[in-house]
Amino acid sequence: MNAQTNPSRQAGVCYALTEEGVELPVIDITHPAFRLDLGEGELARRFQEHLRMMRRHARVPAFLARLLLRWNCRRSALLRGISGAEGGFLGGMDTYLLKLGSANLGPGFQSPLDRKVADSFPALAARIRLQEAARRIALALAGPLAARPGAPLHFVNIAGGPASDSLNALILLNRDHPRLLQGRAIHIHVLDLHREAPGFGGRALAALSAPGAPLAGLPVSLRHLPYDWSGTRVLRELLASLEPGAVVAASSEGGLFNYGSDSEIRANLQALREGVPADCAVVGSVSWDSPSARAFRRFSRIAARNLEREPFERLVRETGWELETGVPSPTRQIICLVSSPVPPSAP
Repeated sequence: MNAQTNPSRQAGVCYALTEEGVELPVIDITHPAFRLDLGEGELARRFQEHLRMMRRHARVPAFLARLLLRWNCRRSALLRGISGAEGGFLGGMDTYLLKLGSANLGPGFQSPLDRKVADSFPALAARIRLQEAARRIALALAGPLAARPGAPLHFVNIAGGPASDSLNALILLNRDHPRLLQGRAIHIHVLDLHREAPGFGGRALAALSAPGAPLAGLPVSLRHLPYDWSGTRVLRELLASLEPGAVVAASSEGGLFNYGSDSEIRANLQALREGVPADCAVVGSVSWDSPSARAFRRFSRIAARNLEREPFERLVRETGWELETGVPSPTRQIICLVSSPVPPSAP
């Protein structure tokens, strides 16, 4: 593997190699290179701007649109990844690249069109989604960690890719509440179909754990478990293997709740409810159904779902969870499920 060093290295940013040997920045939402602070007004403006652009593209004749796409894919590695996901879901590393932002793209991803894609609204939304998910996970963990000092901490990350939400939750906790992490083993379990992105996540963890880096001195491990969420055997076996009294955080940012069917979501939530402590929260991302979401979906090549809130809340309660609404999300995309005070009903 011939490593391609990133020529635009920034002070205070960690770097890790992809499977192909390309050096990429490790996302750290506490670093100015990655931190985003955009208000709802600016987000709404960027969203409407993106819809106008997509409507213009939709008026281009289909044969010409295909030719333009093929031509642009030759000029943009990021666009090739997005185009390859048509009708399905975007892979873990392709999603990670979108979350870097145009100023942080590594070798092989620095064409003008790559930078334009990295600055697009879908990329911006993915960056904000990661930031908010990590904050929710850290917030949900603070109480259980304080209540059980020294207990092992397990992150269960479904369709986690490089586990950026788990890693950034740890970064936030270590920055704001370092004593909560002292004296405990920390494990990140990435349940994902593919190995490439979790492999990068392991190298990202190594970089973050180096002397002077955000997770230096913490005993953190990351392992990949091949997982198809249409069957929950692997998830159930993992949960059954956890130590009694362990602290657990579950998440699926850009995964299960965005792409899974109702039956798949139900099965995974039931497995989690039966296998995690009562104070475990599940943090995930959704796209709520709305006129603007439907308009966005019309022009998207990705097979993500728009969920209706009331049916989804019923599904959640049937599995022994409830939708937590006490902490608002600027993007209205991040959900937090907490254990329900009533027993789960039969699906």
